[in-house]
Amino acid sequence: MRTKGLFDFGPVFGYFFRKKDPNRHTNFNLRTMHTINKISMLMFLAGLIYMLFKFVILR
Repeated sequence: MRTKGLFDFGPVFGYFFRKKDPNRHTNFNLRTMHTINKISMLMFLAGLIYMLFKFVILR
């Protein structure tokens, strides 16, 4: 079983902390889509941390 790439979070952090490309055309819809994606990923991680906390600490 290959587990080397299982915990590779580089692309995730690159999505949140990448620099703005001045040659890339953006519009309101694209910025809104990326903002909603970032919020949904953060909410998922917050829920996952809450579930782990609830399972480990409160048992």
